Amino acid sequence: MIDKKRILIVDDDEQIRMILGEFLTMQGNEFETASDGLEALAKVKLDIDLVLMDVNMPNMDGYEVIRRIRSEPEYRDLPIIMVTAMASREDRLRAVRAGANDFIAKPIDQTELEVRTMSLLRMKDIQDTIKRHKSELEDKVQQRTAALRKSLDEMVDAQRKTYDAYLDTIRRLAIAAEYRDEGTAAHIMRMSNYAAVLAKGLNFSPGQIEIVLQASPMHDVGKIGIPDGILLKKGSLEDKEWEIMRQHTIIGSRILQESRSDFLKAGEEIAATHHEKWDGSGYPKGLKGENIPRLGRICAVADVFDALTTKRPYKEAFSNEEAFDIIKKGRETHFDPEVVDVFFDKIAEIETVQDKYHEGSIEMETIDFDRLRY
Repeated sequence: MIDKKRILIVDDDEQIRMILGEFLTMQGNEFETASDGLEALAKVKLDIDLVLMDVNMPNMDGYEVIRRIRSEPEYRDLPIIMVTAMASREDRLRAVRAGANDFIAKPIDQTELEVRTMSLLRMKDIQDTIKRHKSELEDKVQQRTAALRKSLDEMVDAQRKTYDAYLDTIRRLAIAAEYRDEGTAAHIMRMSNYAAVLAKGLNFSPGQIEIVLQASPMHDVGKIGIPDGILLKKGSLEDKEWEIMRQHTIIGSRILQESRSDFLKAGEEIAATHHEKWDGSGYPKGLKGENIPRLGRICAVADVFDALTTKRPYKEAFSNEEAFDIIKKGRETHFDPEVVDVFFDKIAEIETVQDKYHEGSIEMETIDFDRLRY
């Protein structure tokens, strides 16, 4: 290979980025690195000749990053190699559909990396020769790259801050609703992390798990519209009061509806359906079985477990063992049996989340389960 090529390494694992960087340097190439999808979409503009793309990354997985790169006309011919531990036919077909040109399996073999990158880079050389003439001097290219890199670093930083601020706003909206019920931010963190554990156990993609984690805290946002006299009542609710209390599902879905955000769309679905029951006896619509959206079925288990094991204005907390027994009894009546099975398969992870956001142990007293205001 005569000319040095600039290769973008996209992986959330720093050690893998270092190993790939060393291999590429030994081949006589230059490299840039990106730790997530947002940074990759920015740095692909740095005259990149080839991309080495990981699959499993936070916020945006490798398939989505490739789709976004391919959506830009100037990058439709950019060689992209998927670096992955997944080797199934389905995974490879999915990568091809997203726009990947080739695959390298982990752990990475240096010779295989060199052969595959050289082949794709030769192809790119031919394409680049056809598309454009190399008229820029090397020093001008370096100056432009340095200036662009600085600008892109600033842009990535701004995008991350915007993204973090967006998620922070969502969390604060959920916390505002929870504090009306004398809840705490810890409940939000427990419930959302329980839901994420269940989503992972159900083989959701990394991007889908992130949506569950960020959207599930909005499940009770509709409590904002419930009168304090009902929401904070320490005794049992009367029938008319209970009908008003049930409206928080509808109010929450209306607050979140018609958004173009994936998080808020998921939040709307969860707010509307997390009180539906597998046997059709839930509310607000009495949906049954798989007619209940999957996100609602996941959050039903996560929310009930946390409601049982924490103190509320109208009850004391149950022990984990008592809560486990109640959830087992609700399998195929209240809860999706598959979600319940995953819950018990992931008990260790569930209890780790519970310990991390623990608020103190409280003694249990008898409550009316049919009117548990979770």
